[in-house]
Amino acid sequence: MTTGTHTDTIAAYLRRLGIADPGAPSVEGLFALQRAHLERISYDNVDVQLGRPPAIDPELSARRFAAGRGGYCFHLNGGFALLLETLGYEVTRHVGGVCAEADSREVGGGHLVLTVRVGGTAYWVEAGLGDGPYEPLPLREGAYEQSGFGYAMERLEPLEGEGPGWSFLTPAGHMPRVNFRDAPATTADFEAMHTWLSTSEDSPFVRTFALLRRDAEGADILRGRVLSRVEPAKGTTERVLDGPEELFEVIGTLFGRALDDLTPADRAALWARVNRAHTAWLATHRR
Repeated sequence: MTTGTHTDTIAAYLRRLGIADPGAPSVEGLFALQRAHLERISYDNVDVQLGRPPAIDPELSARRFAAGRGGYCFHLNGGFALLLETLGYEVTRHVGGVCAEADSREVGGGHLVLTVRVGGTAYWVEAGLGDGPYEPLPLREGAYEQSGFGYAMERLEPLEGEGPGWSFLTPAGHMPRVNFRDAPATTADFEAMHTWLSTSEDSPFVRTFALLRRDAEGADILRGRVLSRVEPAKGTTERVLDGPEELFEVIGTLFGRALDDLTPADRAALWARVNRAHTAWLATHRR
């Protein structure tokens, strides 16, 4: 990879974010970058659903974002880390995990976590949850509020064989807790988990089609054919998408995911998979 190619990728990445001049590293700049990332680059598993999961190399992720694609946490936080480092930010990667149980102390390795030190303060920076905080949170114990969403950060005590870390608590999120260790990690630490998450029939990424994006007021969430809008000020609304035309319109407009890489056969296969899962879901939820 030549320096010129990398520079072109980062420039295109910034254009996708709508940021012409990110400036020197600053707290304000970091916050603006995260907000733009969450608004313009959705969490999506389109390629996983089509059986062609992209690798998690950060340079590849950055190129995909520049071309209008999304990804899940290893892609989103991995590419964002590369962007921030290129812009001069001090970034650390950590092994983390999302937890369905609010009191879990497990880490697991299913999530790539970023912390960034700027202006003398360390921040938890998150572009990979889809419905996480709109802005970075200080890496400091306490309760936080953003647009009606309540969050908390607390210290995570060490388990046997693992060092201390942090827990992010989000009662309104799709997973109530994210745990991660203080120790730094590299992309290689996530390769095995990525293979399982993106290929195993037991993986939630393989079982369920999903896109998520965050903005200042709330989050848009598409799971299967069910499109939800979550806003603390207004509550949650949801509707079922009627057919493939509406599905791909929502993917391309609301979630901003370019569709030029999807052939007619890809679209037909994705709709068939989504609709089949939706039908099965309905069968288990009927009274």
